Amino acid sequence: MPLRVLIVDDSNFFRQRLKEMIDQHPDLSVVGTATNGREAVEQARSLRPDLVTMDFEMPEMDGITAVRHIMADRPVPILMFSSLTYEGARITLDALAAGAMDFMPKDFGEVSRNAQGLRDKLHERLLTLGRQARASASASREATRLQPARPVKKPTEKPVAREPQTPARPRGSYKLLVIGASTGGPVALTDVLVNLPATFPLPIVLVQHMPENFTRAFAERLNRQCQIQVREAQEGDTLQPGVALLAPGGKQMMLDARGGLRIVEDERMTYKPSLDITFGSAAKHYGNKVLGVVLTGMGADGREGGRMLKNAGSSIWSQDEASCVIYGMPMAVAKAGLSDKVLSLKDIGPRLVREVC
Repeated sequence: MPLRVLIVDDSNFFRQRLKEMIDQHPDLSVVGTATNGREAVEQARSLRPDLVTMDFEMPEMDGITAVRHIMADRPVPILMFSSLTYEGARITLDALAAGAMDFMPKDFGEVSRNAQGLRDKLHERLLTLGRQARASASASREATRLQPARPVKKPTEKPVAREPQTPARPRGSYKLLVIGASTGGPVALTDVLVNLPATFPLPIVLVQHMPENFTRAFAERLNRQCQIQVREAQEGDTLQPGVALLAPGGKQMMLDARGGLRIVEDERMTYKPSLDITFGSAAKHYGNKVLGVVLTGMGADGREGGRMLKNAGSSIWSQDEASCVIYGMPMAVAKAGLSDKVLSLKDIGPRLVREVC
């Protein structure tokens, strides 16, 4: 059955072009459109779509308010469309915090050309979000179905031993923390970093898949919310304990032998920034002194760089499937046998404090 999509935008042109592009995929079907946030809330309630695409600036009710109402009423994956400006980034981050799952740039020129690249990217985002949501809902229904109608007293049994995980390394054995994420990452990174005290003893490097202009707004937001310092990385920055440096969007971030950062242009890589690139340079210059953490995200970025870290003797933690928005990047690392620990999102920050501080 095709995934059913509700399109929300006050531009008739944009609604029509999105509908044409979405309906070109056999596994996607537009079931309705709305011209403002209030209509979006009503349509989401009556049509019960599998996915919603959402604009921000609309009459009667803006997109963020609509996201909050929809997620409170009947949660559904929401893909925001945002301008590639600093202000657009700020608004998009607010929408993600309100419950939207992902975002794409709103480029009227690209939509007008009906560019194949945009169409393919839109299809990929919607299909990934929708299929993950369906799989999670199916698993939840199955778990409910298998629960007994009333508590059943079980005979006394010996506790089942859990699969052992790599024990904690001694304090002081790590010299650098590197965390990477993609879809769902802004919220996940926030959940992890707000747990860290201002006295956190390690330098922190952050890699979040984001376009240019978005990372500065994201770093400023994190800096306001966290006890540690967070800022967008710049060429020549040096690593400092208790300071998190966020890779700038559209570029690659690498470490050097003197504890500094290099910010470089790179047109070869799909992801800019790429966790593989940063993991690889950390392995080269820090050897077995790195703790890498892979959070929610689409794709497999981090797997090959993670392999380099593991070969150098460093450690990797990955987020578990149940707490991910998209179980892609951490799944790739775990399936490759690279994860020393697989943890729920809520446990990662506290575990960092226990094992590192």
